[in-house]
Amino acid sequence: MFLFPPRSQQQFLKPCEAKRGTRVVYRKKKGIYTVNLNRSLTYEIEPVPPYNFNLSVRKPAGWSLFTPFEIYDGKTLWTAVHLENTLTGLKLTSRGTTDNPRITAKIFLESKPTDEKLERIKKLLIHCIGADEDLHEFYALAREDSILGYVVDDLYGMHSTSTGDNVFPDAILAILLQMAPLKRSNEMIDCMIRRYGDAAEFDRKTVYVWPLPQRLASLNPTVLARECKVGYRAKRMIELAAMLAEKGFPALQELEKLSPEDAKKKLLELPGIGDYSADIINPHGGFPIDVWSAEVFGKLFFGKEPDNNRQAIKEVKSEGIRRWGKWSWMAFFYIVQDLESLSRRLNVKLRLA
Repeated sequence: MFLFPPRSQQQFLKPCEAKRGTRVVYRKKKGIYTVNLNRSLTYEIEPVPPYNFNLSVRKPAGWSLFTPFEIYDGKTLWTAVHLENTLTGLKLTSRGTTDNPRITAKIFLESKPTDEKLERIKKLLIHCIGADEDLHEFYALAREDSILGYVVDDLYGMHSTSTGDNVFPDAILAILLQMAPLKRSNEMIDCMIRRYGDAAEFDRKTVYVWPLPQRLASLNPTVLARECKVGYRAKRMIELAAMLAEKGFPALQELEKLSPEDAKKKLLELPGIGDYSADIINPHGGFPIDVWSAEVFGKLFFGKEPDNNRQAIKEVKSEGIRRWGKWSWMAFFYIVQDLESLSRRLNVKLRLA
């Protein structure tokens, strides 16, 4: 259930701290476009319980909600993302508990949207933060599983989230995760956002966000490879950006309306996206196994480290899907967020890099 103020209260405030006649300012600095988001609206969200705000918006493994440059003080998250192709600043504050969750959401935009667009942004935000996700069936499965029983105790109320309605950030992220340790992937991600993204200014905060595909499509692959040290990935990233910018591609919500198989098939049409990456992006979820995760799940499933991680990928992936079925992604998600604790409980060394 979600709480919204009566329509009479759904009025955007006048530009924050702006004198009459002040216009939104775009400033370009070191490749970044800075946008002042001066109009705001506050409303309430009641997520489907259990919902742990801290675990959902700031994952234990260090995963951010929308961008690694978010600001979090333990109770309130300041972040930004493109929703409905609109740069949106967000201030999310937890005011409830895991079993009785409540979130105050304050949206910041450049200008007042239409009522229809505002409703779409609000509903999209609810979906992106996992507030409409019911975990009871997954928890029932997990309580009967020798591995998952531990992690749902540790991470009770954690929800899976998405990076917006555009496939582009997830696809770029998937490419940057390919064949690289997490530390190296994080360095490439930070460079991408800092050099080519937007900076949203709101509520006296500045948050850097992922670039739109149109901006990346115009780059020279050699320049991108050199500046962000992405190597062979540069060509694929720019081809991906060009495809999404020129031809368009279904939004994540449109992919969600397809069957899991059809959604994955569509994702595999994208440059640089293979089976592993498609499983990461697919809104239906998948069981994304690469050389790093094959070692972790090989130990969990078979009690030993694979002799060859790459050759073990197919067997490990099949076992995860057989064991957890439609909840394979959620199982993967919970386990990789709880590796340190799971290692202690099972007395086995589990790591992704």
